[in-house]
Amino acid sequence: MKPALSIALSAGLTFAVALAAHAQTPPQAPTPGASDPTFSAYSLAQQCAAKSDNTAQGQCVGAVRGIVRGYQYGVLFLSQRASLSDGETQSVSLCLTDTKVSSIIDDFLADAKQVDEADLKRTPAEVAVLGSVHAHHACT
Repeated sequence: MKPALSIALSAGLTFAVALAAHAQTPPQAPTPGASDPTFSAYSLAQQCAAKSDNTAQGQCVGAVRGIVRGYQYGVLFLSQRASLSDGETQSVSLCLTDTKVSSIIDDFLADAKQVDEADLKRTPAEVAVLGSVHAHHACT
């Protein structure tokens, strides 16, 4: 990976995580966020898998939406401030036109089922969600 792209990805992910943390913390009822080390891929998968719990589903959708939007804003921010080639920008971009959050969640849950529980507990939710989304919706 080119050094500029590596730096851009790192900065973009940091920016996305900060935005996601801000976006998913409602003022009346704090939920685990990006700055909370307990917000692991495991805890998010558990929350998202609770299909009959409306509160858990709402928090799951809010977290996934915040993570994805934060990342997209980070990529947009970097593309405006760093000199990345079109290929480099496209390789870190997500193609989510007409993609429902529910399908992103279903992909994340399917991917999470393939990973050892202990590894999921050590993996930040943001990393797992973005990895899953990038695997299924990367721009090519």
